[in-house]
Amino acid sequence: MVDRILSSEGNATVTSFLVKQENIFCENGFFREPGLIENMAQTAAASAGMKPGVREGEPPMGFIGGIRNLKIYSLPGVGEEIRTRITLEHEVFDASVVHGEVFIGDRLISECELKIFLIKTT
Repeated sequence: MVDRILSSEGNATVTSFLVKQENIFCENGFFREPGLIENMAQTAAASAGMKPGVREGEPPMGFIGGIRNLKIYSLPGVGEEIRTRITLEHEVFDASVVHGEVFIGDRLISECELKIFLIKTT
């Protein structure tokens, strides 16, 4: 649920995603809460995929280990483009804690802290 990586500098990565009606997380014309969380998690994976040493075109597999302080201020509608910013807060071994924010234009519509665990593939 990431269409493009817009930037990846330092501890922050920004992606964009166009909400389409056929998306599994769309209901009654809106991109629902689980989709916003999944979008933040996939942005975190894209961020991890930008690190040196990761093979091109192969973002790491992982899973959400925890969600804290989830706030949803509004839901994007079908046809709207969301912009998601992930900021790495902490990283220990294969676990990362990130702060995610989702925007429509300059308006913050959702935010949370995610614990992400990456699965090493050799």
